[in-house]
Amino acid sequence: MKLASLKEGGRDGTLIVVSRDLQRAVRAADIAPTLQAALDDWSNAAPRLNALSDALNAGTAAGAFALDVDKLAAPLPRAYEFVDGSAYLPHVERVRRARGAEVPKSFYTDPLMYQATSAGFLGPHDDVVVPSEDYGIDLEAEVIVVTDDVPMAVTPEQASAHIQLVGLVNDVSLRGLIPGELAKGFGFLQSKPRSALSPVLVTPDELGEAWQGDKLHLPMRTWLNGAWFGAAECGVDMQFSFAELVAHVAKTRPLTAGTLVGSGTIANEDTSLGASCLAEQRTVETLRDGKPSTPFLKYGDTLRIEITDQAGASIFGAIEQRIAPLAR
Repeated sequence: MKLASLKEGGRDGTLIVVSRDLQRAVRAADIAPTLQAALDDWSNAAPRLNALSDALNAGTAAGAFALDVDKLAAPLPRAYEFVDGSAYLPHVERVRRARGAEVPKSFYTDPLMYQATSAGFLGPHDDVVVPSEDYGIDLEAEVIVVTDDVPMAVTPEQASAHIQLVGLVNDVSLRGLIPGELAKGFGFLQSKPRSALSPVLVTPDELGEAWQGDKLHLPMRTWLNGAWFGAAECGVDMQFSFAELVAHVAKTRPLTAGTLVGSGTIANEDTSLGASCLAEQRTVETLRDGKPSTPFLKYGDTLRIEITDQAGASIFGAIEQRIAPLAR
């Protein structure tokens, strides 16, 4: 099934079930008012939401209406926790090689992750508002999963069963602020503003054979200002599966239902597939030409992030955003 949230009913939105073709939807308030409420009671809510999804796709759901993506909030407008990884080591390897550094051996056995911003997520068509272009505005096209309640110290095999939803995120980064923050040795803060989620989140069964080994095996398609930017393969070169990432986060703490876990920027050894963030493209250019030629995003620039199935149908809907200045 596919789930989304309307921009109504308060800051957590109103839960809706969306048809497989992303054309129709139906409110699910009699099952759960919000997606977070559904995740809090997932074992009871999920079967009822699935039944409503079946009725919607069969054309028999009462109260169905045409879906307008512009009226969607993020499926989870805010979440208790968002933990992001860097599971695609070709990206890490290239970035470090460009500055003459080696990748620590531990990166190949111990996931690199950080605590991200979860107090609010942008809707799929909301502007990315940044106070200054000088901050080095970048997109990061990633896959995310959403868990139910995860016990502390689960194994990856156990963690797999707690992955309930899959979606996309534009994990916005401000590259000009990152070096100074990391130099302090305490991680990201100002360099990581709010991210945007895909129009819908889907249950893994919606992905069919594309969901194997707790990884999504489809290309991440990105466009900048209407021009193709990349189609990096999500299932290739991912060092750690989502089950391994969830288990890593839960090593010393339980996870609350509604926790988001990100894959990190999709990147492949094969650079001909393009990139999923500007920093990756600029690193490739630096290694090839001695300096980057692709600029970071400016006000008025647009981006599009989407994954389609083998037949070309959009699975999660598209994240389509514009870079905008802060109104003062």
